[in-house]
Amino acid sequence: MNPTETKKDYQNYVDKKSPNSPILKNCFNAFWVGGLICTIGQIILNICKERDLSIETSGTIVSILLIGISAFLTGLNLFNKIGKFAGAGSLIPITGFANSIVSPAMEYKSEGYVMGVGGKMFTVAGPVLVFGISASILVGIIYLIFNTQSITLV
Repeated sequence: MNPTETKKDYQNYVDKKSPNSPILKNCFNAFWVGGLICTIGQIILNICKERDLSIETSGTIVSILLIGISAFLTGLNLFNKIGKFAGAGSLIPITGFANSIVSPAMEYKSEGYVMGVGGKMFTVAGPVLVFGISASILVGIIYLIFNTQSITLV
């Protein structure tokens, strides 16, 4: 038997067994769910601004609430269902990051709150935090090198 025929046979088999994903439907669901999450964040921001909070404080409140809601929904196993439905639309950076921290912790809750939840919470978040902190230090050094005029020595 020719190796080329074997590869073709295998590819035909894979094509028959692999379901085709509905790309347009998935894109639409990702778009409207992601837009809904952003709309909720914008509503919270507008409420904070109406109460005469600064834009920085309002942004902080929006971030905290979106992280809290995402973590709470992950704990109830609802965020994973939203993720299966919406795909990348639910992975708006802040809500997806909260989900990636809480999910491993929830898997190990049977091992206890300290060693299970506390120990596994940073399984995914650890590398992300290390990369983020390292990148911010690198950007800070580059900024310091190229903007030495703005530094005043006392």
